[in-house]
Amino acid sequence: MKWQWLSQMIRKQGAAVAAGSMKVLVATDAWHPQVNGVVRTLGAMAPAAAKLGATIEFLSPEGFPTFQLPTYPGLRLALPRGRKIAERIDAAKPDAIHIATEGPIGFAVRAYCRRRGRPFTTSYTTRFPEYISARSPIPESLVYAILRWFHGRASVTMVATPSLMRELSARGFGHLGMWTRGVDVELFRPDRAIGLSLPRPIFMTVGRVAVEKNLQAFLSLDLPGSKVVIGEGPAKAKLKRDFPDAKFLGPLENGTLAAHLAAADVFVFPSRTDTFGIVQLEALASGVPIAAFPVTGPKDVVGVQPIGVLNEDLRHACLGALQLNRDACRKFALDYSWENSARQFLGHVCNVIGRGDRELERATSLVETAPG
Repeated sequence: MKWQWLSQMIRKQGAAVAAGSMKVLVATDAWHPQVNGVVRTLGAMAPAAAKLGATIEFLSPEGFPTFQLPTYPGLRLALPRGRKIAERIDAAKPDAIHIATEGPIGFAVRAYCRRRGRPFTTSYTTRFPEYISARSPIPESLVYAILRWFHGRASVTMVATPSLMRELSARGFGHLGMWTRGVDVELFRPDRAIGLSLPRPIFMTVGRVAVEKNLQAFLSLDLPGSKVVIGEGPAKAKLKRDFPDAKFLGPLENGTLAAHLAAADVFVFPSRTDTFGIVQLEALASGVPIAAFPVTGPKDVVGVQPIGVLNEDLRHACLGALQLNRDACRKFALDYSWENSARQFLGHVCNVIGRGDRELERATSLVETAPG
């Protein structure tokens, strides 16, 4: 009922989305052809926001020279010039600016906003301190200090889960707001399952094949049946050598991914560093229970619901998840939607640019506590 009321309010109140005329420019270093949670979130949010009367445009690496990110083959970052950034922002004429990533584009857009005195919002979507320390001797504390500075001037820094909000608040981050994620329940559904010629049960994981995803914790388990990895990344070659019995299917997208995911018996999420993990919702929408460590992301998605097992003993979690009801997983995922996610995002943006009123502020507070 809260979401129904909120949807009606946004459509009726001109203050909320300025009668359908609001344009938000989202600056992001993560963009196609990358396949990750940031790209998928932004790609899903734009059409959802359009249904609510707002236009989302992107200032992405397209059109800028790029360079190869050290230690991460296949991942390139843009080299934006300040003048070009200003030209693209001025040409877009946005009502609001949101900085989605803390990369070169994010820093350049932040500098533009500071010079022009424009308010902006940010989002904390990636645990760069942990990722960087896993690849270099740079201490996490130094990276967190840089990120506090980066987000410190934002009117709101949006985070995906309550536990991440508590963690960042304890680390000195301020002006935090909830912006959860959604799932396409029409794309990810149980009846898409295909027959996989593999011994059952099938334990599957999906995501970037990189050291920070902790895939070895899954692949080293003594489990019956088959272990399947879907995704691409710099750690793939080594993991294939170390775990020759596992099936590495490479990157899959859209219907092909949905068909494979629905064919799994358990979705294993071994990451300890993800801020959310959209693929958890995709697995649940496919009727597949989750096995994970009790950390940020799984704790916020699964919690105590009978849709997954969280345990420091990941093998115990995997075997326990086999006993869970697949219909309950699907039912849980139906409460999430990208439209609800877009409502949260737009609620924060409207307040920042002064288009909110008391009704909008009330709506935003409901969004921060409602499911989905």
